[in-house]
Amino acid sequence: MNVLILQHYASEGPGTIGSFLSSRGVGTKIIRLCDGVRIPSDALEFDGIISMGGPMNVYEEEKHPFLRDETYLLRKALHLKIPILGVCLGAQMIAKAAGARVVRSPEKEVGWFKIRLTDLGRSDRLLLGLPNEFEVLQWHGDMFEIPKGGGLLASSSLCPHQTLRFGSAYGLQFHVEVTREMLSEWFSGTPEQAAILKRMDEIERQLLSCANLMFSNFFSILKNSTSGF
Repeated sequence: MNVLILQHYASEGPGTIGSFLSSRGVGTKIIRLCDGVRIPSDALEFDGIISMGGPMNVYEEEKHPFLRDETYLLRKALHLKIPILGVCLGAQMIAKAAGARVVRSPEKEVGWFKIRLTDLGRSDRLLLGLPNEFEVLQWHGDMFEIPKGGGLLASSSLCPHQTLRFGSAYGLQFHVEVTREMLSEWFSGTPEQAAILKRMDEIERQLLSCANLMFSNFFSILKNSTSGF
């Protein structure tokens, strides 16, 4: 299997998602859109697509033209039922491609927050086996709305739309792919850094367990898709 990874920002790489896929023998091609690399013409020949996070907004296409190209790609992939996983900005890009709005979140979330699975989420194949509530890293001011025909899989007290499903595409408003090194870079020079890293040390085992279970479920979705089931 081969998976295309779209990277929007230099410090927001695939993290533990990339490590997991590599450990399962999945080939990955990282397109650094932030460096001006264009989405390849054969992108729809990949078995899956992962769209990472970034500080830009989905509607800033004039400032970041690659957002327009990515919207077109994701829309085609949705039509072809290619499995997609979107993280933060990537989740919002999926919603945009599916015809839903991306709006300001009721509250900006920066730091560690708990999310809760919905009834639909508890039975969904991506989230099977996960606890009903767990802690994740958040950093966003916008929020996706749920596309018509899609489903809400997780929520939080400050931001009601945390995980969406639309066909074979999944969007996570939060970050489960983070490593301590990534967080150290993201929060470098900020007053929050010490507390963010301290909490990472406290819950790292739990976070990695939830992340790997989610990645394993997405890996199964990829396998079933390539097998024709």
